[in-house]
Amino acid sequence: MLEHQHIYIDGAWRSPSDDQVTEVVNPATEQVVATVPAATAKDVDAAVAAARAALPAWSRTTPAERGVFLDRLHRGLVERADEIATTVTAEMGAPRRLAERVQAGLPVAVAESYVRLLETYEFEERVTTSLVVKEPVGVVAAITPWNYPLHQVVAKVAAALAAGCTVVLKPSEVTPLDAYLLTEVLDAAGLPAGVFNLVPGTGSVVGEALVAHPDVDMVSFTGSTRAGKRIGELAAATVKKVALELGGKSANVILPDADLDSAVRAGVANVLSNSGQTCTAWTRMLVHRDSYERAVEVAREAAESTVVGDPADERTQVGPVASAAQRDRVRAHIAEGIDQGARLVTGGVEPPDGLPTGYYVRPTVFADVTEDMTIAREEIFGPVIVLLPYADEEDALRIANNSLYGLSGAVFSASEERAVAFARRLDTGMVHINGARLNLIAPFGGYKQSGNGRELGVHGLEEFLQAKALHLPAPAATGRATP
Repeated sequence: MLEHQHIYIDGAWRSPSDDQVTEVVNPATEQVVATVPAATAKDVDAAVAAARAALPAWSRTTPAERGVFLDRLHRGLVERADEIATTVTAEMGAPRRLAERVQAGLPVAVAESYVRLLETYEFEERVTTSLVVKEPVGVVAAITPWNYPLHQVVAKVAAALAAGCTVVLKPSEVTPLDAYLLTEVLDAAGLPAGVFNLVPGTGSVVGEALVAHPDVDMVSFTGSTRAGKRIGELAAATVKKVALELGGKSANVILPDADLDSAVRAGVANVLSNSGQTCTAWTRMLVHRDSYERAVEVAREAAESTVVGDPADERTQVGPVASAAQRDRVRAHIAEGIDQGARLVTGGVEPPDGLPTGYYVRPTVFADVTEDMTIAREEIFGPVIVLLPYADEEDALRIANNSLYGLSGAVFSASEERAVAFARRLDTGMVHINGARLNLIAPFGGYKQSGNGRELGVHGLEEFLQAKALHLPAPAATGRATP
């Protein structure tokens, strides 16, 4: 069993102030595979002090100088990609193929994107007689989730470092191991002491101490809307900047002219990927009432043909959810859907056949779902799809926008023009047209209670910058002066 005994502060591995540890459980075997320190508020104070002390020098480095370190980060992640995939599979149950392609692949691509961006981004611009300079926000507390653990870390850390900020990272206590790998890479890259610091621990102790800390200038958080609201409350006392990437209940609108079977299969695959633990998953499938029963049958076939099993098996498409608590939460939602009268098409609360051990949930499809049902309104964060019929496009638009959330969505149509026109009217931060993939240099973020702020690309970099206007004297007028 792996035992991490130190936290990372001011460029060095240090013993924490307390001997408490957090156990990391493999969700496929239910066995403890590692322990990491549970840092305290005292450790947070030390980490923030180190980040504050390092800020003046780091913020004055040139983009080219910062790009050198980010290039080393990128190369280090490439070299350890196989180890990253293995680690994420062990700590949160991602199937091996998904872990290689997504859980390890996305952080590599995001790190490289910030190397490239620093080669072209202009940190100064002239606005008539003023010079506008874009400066780092300062000390950033990055608080990250467990569903895409390293990707979410790199999306914050790489952007903050590129902007000239210093960082204190609190990874999820469910999946802290990949953050240790990242820290080892940054340490080997020779990042100046204090620029990056790692304090693993719980949200109630480390997270709240970071958010409330007077010397933290910004909090970048990804997680539940409930936790995001708490962060907003705590951060308000010091009026620090807060960027929140929160929950979603995204609609997948299949217009009547779309290839129904392929659109339904794409929608099911989207939700089941990562065991449904994706904030942008298209969990509400909206289908015209004339095609509805056909869509229900295709969704059932797609869900039942998906291979659920040991994430180490190359054939597995859906592994366990990340924890016992998450398994219980998802199953409770499924039970509530049944109790509220939704038609259970496939799946349910029982564990998948042949998998008595592990935090597995059956891929589940519900039909005859109404807009007021809990499973149509709340983020389940598991392999659960709900199908809702609509009468016409205006009805589909109304249903899609009838949500507290607005993170992502999808539109399928035989006409890209028609799909784009519909997507423009959706109250959501991202829309995938006809199954298009995520663009890692386009802005990532949501509307409404899905949060505020953006990650990735230029928009992600600018979250960690603040604009200063230097108002310069107007040029002297030409010609003879007035007496």
